[in-house]
Amino acid sequence: MAADRSDRTPHNGRHDSRHTGRPDSRRGSGRDGRPTARRERLDQPRAQRRSLWPSFDPEAFGRTSERTARFLGTGRFIAWMTMVIILWVVWNVSVPQHLRFDEFPFIFLTLVLSLQASYAAPLILLAQNRQDDRDRVNLEQDRKQNERSIADTEYLTREVAALRINLGEVATRDWIRSELQDLVKELEQRQALSSGGSAESDERDR
Repeated sequence: MAADRSDRTPHNGRHDSRHTGRPDSRRGSGRDGRPTARRERLDQPRAQRRSLWPSFDPEAFGRTSERTARFLGTGRFIAWMTMVIILWVVWNVSVPQHLRFDEFPFIFLTLVLSLQASYAAPLILLAQNRQDDRDRVNLEQDRKQNERSIADTEYLTREVAALRINLGEVATRDWIRSELQDLVKELEQRQALSSGGSAESDERDR
């Protein structure tokens, strides 16, 4: 019996899944014995995927394109380009034959200018798109600021109208003065009447 038990128990002292028919959790296998894919943890950020394409900063590239487009639209660029073309043509016409690198009809110069134009056009368009985005954001901010200003103006107008209505119901200084003058006149009349009645009664007594 002891020999039978020793034969059934693995020599390393661990429970072998082959004898029980249960999948081994350490191997990551399913119920059918096939290996399962490793689950991603939701409490951790996903690892950044590697790409064969070179990565770049769009903001830095946009700023560079704007500076380039701004330089292309200046007179300095036109002057430098004109000087380079003149020197190019003069060199390839006046120097000896073995020193010329682009003879007439200057195919290499045409290629360089075409390449420069092909890169300049997208850079200018990119700069214009960024400027349009900034203008759109500025217009949206101005619109919201105008709406707030109109709302504040309407609120102040209502408050001023309410103050004027309330002030119309408050006793002013002139109104109080006129009322006091009327009361003084009335008191003087009563005093005059009372003094006249007392004088008549004295005369009758005499």
